[in-house]
Amino acid sequence: QVQLVESGGGLVQAGGSLRLSCAASGRTFSSSFMGWFRQAPGKEREFVAGSLSGVGSYYADSVKGRFTISRDDAKNTVYLQMNSLKPEDTAVYYCAAHRSGSVYVRGNYNVWGQGTQVTVAS
Repeated sequence: QVQLVESGGGLVQAGGSLRLSCAASGRTFSSSFMGWFRQAPGKEREFVAGSLSGVGSYYADSVKGRFTISRDDAKNTVYLQMNSLKPEDTAVYYCAAHRSGSVYVRGNYNVWGQGTQVTVAS
């Protein structure tokens, strides 16, 4: 069974940092574009960052310069380092495996984790 499991969320003060992890099992994702999305209460799930080894990384404008996506394909794990966190970064963060089409579109991902809550206090 293909599975993605996020961890690393929590409560942090504004300006602080967190590192999220996404561990994949069931198949290798080394050749898959992997993305991070987030969903705040009452809002749509939005693209945050994504990457594919040998291709590059992509970021939403709202997190550029503050968040960094990385991956350890040998461990089948993707990370999201989040620095200079702001209250507006508060959301449930999901990792997902891309299937086809635009990497910015939620519907183009076919495997999702259960999410991890990130809360940034002001």
